Amino acid sequence: MADSLVIVESPAKAKTIGKYLGNKFIVKASMGHIRDLPKSQIGVEVDNDFHPKYITIRGKGSVLKELKDASKKVKKVYLAADPDREGEAIAWHLAHYLEIDESDTCRVVFNEITKQAVKDAFKTPRPINMDLVNAQQARRILDRLVGYKISPLLWKKVKKGLSAGRVQSVAVKLIIDRENEIDAFVPEEYWSITAQLKKGATTFEAKFHSLNGEKKELGNEAEMQTVLDAMGTSAFTVSEVKEKERLRNPAAPFTTSSLQQEAARKLGYRASKTMSVAQQLYEGVDLGKEGTVGLITYMRTDSTRVSPVAQEETKAYIEEKYGPAFAPEQPRVYAKKNSNAQDAHEAVRPTSVLRDPDSVKEFLSRDQFRLYKLVWERFVASQMSSAVLDTMTVDFTVGNGAIFRAVGSKVKFQGFMKIYVEGNDDGTTDEEKFLPPLVAEESIPAEAVEPKQHFTQPPPRYSEARLVRMMEEIGIGRPSTYAPTLETIQKRGYVAMEEKKFIPTELGDLVIQMMEEFFPEILDAEFTAHMEEDLDHVEDGKEDWVRVLGNFYESFEKRLEVAEEEMKEVELQDEISDEICEKCGRHMVFKMGRFGKFLACSGFPDCRNTKPIVKDIGVTCPKCKVGKIIERRSKKGRFFYGCDQYPGCDYVSWDKPVSKPCPNCSGLMVEKRNRSGAKLICTQCEYNEEVVEEPESAEL
Repeated sequence: MADSLVIVESPAKAKTIGKYLGNKFIVKASMGHIRDLPKSQIGVEVDNDFHPKYITIRGKGSVLKELKDASKKVKKVYLAADPDREGEAIAWHLAHYLEIDESDTCRVVFNEITKQAVKDAFKTPRPINMDLVNAQQARRILDRLVGYKISPLLWKKVKKGLSAGRVQSVAVKLIIDRENEIDAFVPEEYWSITAQLKKGATTFEAKFHSLNGEKKELGNEAEMQTVLDAMGTSAFTVSEVKEKERLRNPAAPFTTSSLQQEAARKLGYRASKTMSVAQQLYEGVDLGKEGTVGLITYMRTDSTRVSPVAQEETKAYIEEKYGPAFAPEQPRVYAKKNSNAQDAHEAVRPTSVLRDPDSVKEFLSRDQFRLYKLVWERFVASQMSSAVLDTMTVDFTVGNGAIFRAVGSKVKFQGFMKIYVEGNDDGTTDEEKFLPPLVAEESIPAEAVEPKQHFTQPPPRYSEARLVRMMEEIGIGRPSTYAPTLETIQKRGYVAMEEKKFIPTELGDLVIQMMEEFFPEILDAEFTAHMEEDLDHVEDGKEDWVRVLGNFYESFEKRLEVAEEEMKEVELQDEISDEICEKCGRHMVFKMGRFGKFLACSGFPDCRNTKPIVKDIGVTCPKCKVGKIIERRSKKGRFFYGCDQYPGCDYVSWDKPVSKPCPNCSGLMVEKRNRSGAKLICTQCEYNEEVVEEPESAEL
């Protein structure tokens, strides 16, 4: 008969742990938090040291009764929620409800859900860590004060349903500031000159570098022409050859932030999806004969630390699988990316590298497999030897002092690159560029010399990956808050997504303007980052949580009083379109939704007609030869292309048709995009060609 009760957050986690602990333990799930601040009121006694008034979450009655009944039948209750602030708070609330002394050794934590890790954790239970609990309480109360004090003001002055939050407001301001940068950007002209050179069967490029020993930027056509005049019709003569060996080091194992960024780049996952799938891998997957196993370590972390046991196992695996040369002599240790990192847990890694992706593929869903493969490959690569590259830089003298430069590289030793290379936000890949053997004074004929005009590009809008990276760099939010923040700012209508990039809405712009005028500290990234540091100090036991809240509320209360008196009411006016509602005859207006603009009837709520904004892409329908191809959005926000004669014509395509006919067969060409770029592909033959695009700014 069972003599111990173990309580975790989720049924999946309960199922996995239950199999490890055996029949002396009953394992049950609390289904997340059981108590919280009430939704109907602020729930914080500001004048009583910010005492929170917790209530049981609606719908949790039956769960709590089950836990209470089970606790009476056992000698010992263990609280095994996740190993972070939220998990500690859940354990504390459960202890309060079940009348367990918080100083009792009832708390069990583990960084991975494997048989050994779980059994080891139950050998060393500890009391509830009240510093962790107080850090979570302070954050919850702080966010409640900001939300429940400012939101009613916005309801009264702008429109109902609005909310304000510490981290979400800064995130929206980052998006708005970037949009303002883009609007204010003035493109600048510049030119490049590229020569196509050939030696033997190898064709390679050399780009203009300098003139008369001085590195020169070509700002206009006249400056470009000066270089062409200096070149004349002379051959390209090798003036200098530099060859050297370069090491390339692997990327660190994943943190929450880098996992979300890389999953967005390589898998196209949104932050919320990444965390949802990672949770499934962490809580456990049934691997057939092996049973249910947690495949990755805890996924909410800002640490790149790896346990010595995992490093030893990985080193042995690498040496056996790839050879001793692929494992460094000493295990790799990665420095913290920023000083704000808590370093409370290990990096996100597989619980055992011996479970390679192919060996567990049959037990995983497609999404689980793709994310597990990403985590496994990134971690194993992080423990491998550096890659060795042979690089070659060749300068050519042309005519009267013009210098052109060709750069090539090839991999001498793959090292970690044998299994994984980190992606980047521009979607480009590092391809080897081979140069033929070249020696000084050698003359190389040019097959073509191409001058090209360019214009500088504005900084790019934030994608989810870029925004998460920026939030991490400036220290706002923590691993557990990135994904919920991105979800919230979209649900509130403050931002929308266009082509997987954030754009601010008129509503978001207006709210941030009002916040900036009356609550500048809330929008100050430095202030918000400092608050996060204070919460970290509470967690470490170095700061009193009541004093942290008191320091904040003192100035916040004064600003609230001023805002109540001076904030003016604002009425948002919808932009009227030329489109007439076919249901009631009124004009339709532009509205901003989660996936961008759409049309809605101005007669709402009497008339609830809505329709997407269609865009004619200038291509005749290849099927009916009468209609025009228009760009539309699916219910999930994905662009697709169809005939405007629908339902009379059912032509549809996920790839964008283009007006240019195939030069091979005159068939319809479509533009197909992936993370490495875009191609034009014929729908009737095998012809395809690269789409040459201006590079996106590398600036964050």
